[in-house]
Amino acid sequence: MDEKWNVFCEGDVLFIHRSWTGHGIYEASFAQVPKGGRKIASAVVEGDTERYRSMGDEYDRLMLELVISAIVLGEPAADLRAGLRELTGRASGRSDLPSGVVEHSALGLRSES
Repeated sequence: MDEKWNVFCEGDVLFIHRSWTGHGIYEASFAQVPKGGRKIASAVVEGDTERYRSMGDEYDRLMLELVISAIVLGEPAADLRAGLRELTGRASGRSDLPSGVVEHSALGLRSES
């Protein structure tokens, strides 16, 4: 029950769904870059507030990148994790939120350690 995300790819499109509800939250289309690799070319976020209550564009951009980086690729993503803690603290009006709690709530089991 601690897994928060189901992530799968079809062609050049990555789909990120909430594991408990199955609702699609993020969708990112990728394009090849000239020197190899890929980059996000476009992305969409669920707009139905019955399915997902967005905390704003900045949060959604960060979460999309963080799920890809930390969950899918298994990278440390320290800057993205710090950004998540900052945005969550700002939204809650609290600066003393424990980083582990914030990350577990948003990402699930995987931590930076």
